[in-house]
Amino acid sequence: MKRVCRKCKIFVTGDKCPLCHGSELSDNWQGKLCILDPIKSDIAKKLKITAKGEYAIKIR
Repeated sequence: MKRVCRKCKIFVTGDKCPLCHGSELSDNWQGKLCILDPIKSDIAKKLKITAKGEYAIKIR
């Protein structure tokens, strides 16, 4: 099962977030958003996402 960084909302496979290097991860999330090109994506701009990847929409 994938885990999500509570700060960045990006999916993480290890013990640390690749973006913020934080270790506060959650197993409880809802919805998935896949950002392929953060520069051209209007959704990425509104959510202030600067790196491509898979993101959770809601974290509990």
